[in-house]
Parts: sequence; structure tokens; C-alpha cells
Amino acid sequence: MPSLADVTRALGEIAPLHLAEPWDKVGLLIAGDGRAVTRALLAIDLTPEVLAEAIAARAELVVGYHPLLFKPLDRLDGATWQGRVALDAVRAGIAVYSPHTALDAVAGGINDWLVECVAGGAAGATDIRALQPAAARGANTHKIVTFVPESSLEPVRTALAEAEAGQIGAYTHCSFTSRGEGTFFGGEGANPAVGKPGHLERVGEMRLEMSFHKRDLGAIVAALRAAHPYEEPAFDIFSLEAPPADPRVGAGRVARLARPTMAAEIAARLEPALGCGRIQRSRNSPGQPRTHERFAVCAGSGASLLEAAAAQGATLFVTGELSHHDVLRAHALGLEVLLAGHTNTERGYLPRLASALAATAGIECVVSTTDLDPLG
Repeated sequence: MPSLADVTRALGEIAPLHLAEPWDKVGLLIAGDGRAVTRALLAIDLTPEVLAEAIAARAELVVGYHPLLFKPLDRLDGATWQGRVALDAVRAGIAVYSPHTALDAVAGGINDWLVECVAGGAAGATDIRALQPAAARGANTHKIVTFVPESSLEPVRTALAEAEAGQIGAYTHCSFTSRGEGTFFGGEGANPAVGKPGHLERVGEMRLEMSFHKRDLGAIVAALRAAHPYEEPAFDIFSLEAPPADPRVGAGRVARLARPTMAAEIAARLEPALGCGRIQRSRNSPGQPRTHERFAVCAGSGASLLEAAAAQGATLFVTGELSHHDVLRAHALGLEVLLAGHTNTERGYLPRLASALAATAGIECVVSTTDLDPLG
């Protein structure tokens, strides 16, 4: 039977956590009691009702799309509903995992499903791109190059790796080395690790290169100085250009409809596709009703992507919710808006996630029946 680690690894393959927004709280939130996982319950929100359903179904894992523990808790007690649910999950030995914005960003994830819903099927939209591509997010920004005697190469490489240098995707300790010769002349007061002061020394050295993110620069230089055998280690820091972004991976989506369509028609086909009631539609700007060819979507709440949608030529923006002032901002940007309700733009994807997880992890996956739109 798959272990919890096996199942969380499968979830990471479906929605890689490095694609999540920096502010998000994704991954394994509650570790459970260490049992093997045979059944997972999937929901948008882990409410008390959903947890009771998981206990009754004898599920060892709840995959809650929204993180149960999002804002830091001062204490874990029953003072908040999240604290009560977390404590009850611990008592029941049930693990809790959240993919949230990683599942939004990944190709084939929630936002791509939402594009299909807007377009009336996978063939109804073309030129699908992320509104904010994610490939460059978290990429290494700098490279350190240093020169070290071969006998000290591994300790220095290990020290730099432990300070977060050499991380590329799921890999650590990534480096490149080449052989060469270094020279130095120790002046008065020098105490060289090799040779003597007052002489030009020639030493066989290894050139070591490792990339890193600028936030770790201080720790990396400190680690280098601590591990390097030389009194004054030579090193260079280079800035790196950001890698090209993957246009299909990231926050939100922008796409082109196969046939220009009015917002009212799109809203009418969205309601059954999302399983929701009447979709709110913003008022048209003065003049004749318009058709839309280029549109943008963002599951949940898409206010932060309005400018990106307008900049990429969209005239219709489909999301779960916007504030009054965000709707006015959308109008000023030339965007007509369809609002389907926050969780309505997410919940319909759960059967796809259940199928993918069942196939990848080899477990039974059940979509919750008690996980409902809190607004009815």
C-alpha cells in the first residue's frame, strides 16, 4: 500500500509545489498518524462537515484545495474553526494536503479547465497562455565561481550546497568544475595555506561554479569563507539573465475563442458547466453590446490579474469574485466581467484531480459531497 510520502510525491507530480505563489501555504499541512494511504477525500475547503465525512469514509488523507492553515496561528487550540478542525484531524490521524495555487498554475490544471468551460470545450479556445508565466519565478539569479585545491573541493561544494547554492528544480548540489592553475604572491603579514610569503606560488586548483538565488548571497559567501582553506579565497559573483518563461504555466490564462461570442451567451453555458446559479455580469459600457474573442480567466479571485488581462488584449474577464472597486477598475481597463462565485470556479475540477491522483498514486479517491459553496 502507498505510504503518505508516496501519495504526496504523486500530488507533487500533478501540481509541482514550486509553481505555487510565494505567499501560499501549500503541501502537507498535517502529517497524520503515519498510516499507509488507501483512500483520499478531495474537497475545496476542509470544513468540520468535510472532516466528519472523511472520518466516516475511513480516509487517511484529505486533499483540501484551499489551505486549512493559511494565516499563522498564535496557538493551536479551539478558539478558531480552523484550529478545531486541525485538532480533530490530528486526533483522527488524518493527513491534510493543499495544492492550491500550484494546481492553478500547472498546465492542465484548474485555470485550463476554466478556459474549457468558457469556450464550451477543449476545441473552443486557441492560443492559450498564462497571464503571468511562472517558469522564471524562483529561478536562480546569480552564480558564484571560486577556486579551490582539489583536496578541499568536496567540503567547499558541500558547504555551498548547504547554504542553498546549486539548487535547480528538484535537484541539489548542482555544480560544474574544471581544472586549472592559480597563482598568488603572499605579502608581508600573509599566512598562506600553501607555500610561503614573499614567493610567487603556483597551485593546481579546481574552478567550482554553482548558481543560487540572490536572497542567499550572504549565507553562501559566509559558507565559502568558513569552508575554504585559503586565508583569502578568490571568488566571483555573476548576475544571471532570467530563463525564458513557459507561456502555458503560471497564474491565470488568456485565450482566443474560436468564434467571437457575447458575454451573455458565455454566461449561459458557464452556469451548467460550473454547476452554479446565475452568473453576475457587469454592465456594458455605453454603446452597442460587444462580442468577445480574446478572454482571460482566473479561478477564485482574480483582481491582481486585471491589468495583465487587459495588456494581453482580453476584453472579457471571467473569475469567481471581485470587489465593487475592482469591477470599476476592470471597466476602466476595457474589460467586461463575469463573476461565477469563488469556489464555483474551482470545485468542478475536483473529479479530474481525483482521477489523476488515483492513477498516479494507486489509491481510491473520492470527491466530497459535503463540500459546498458557503453562499448557497
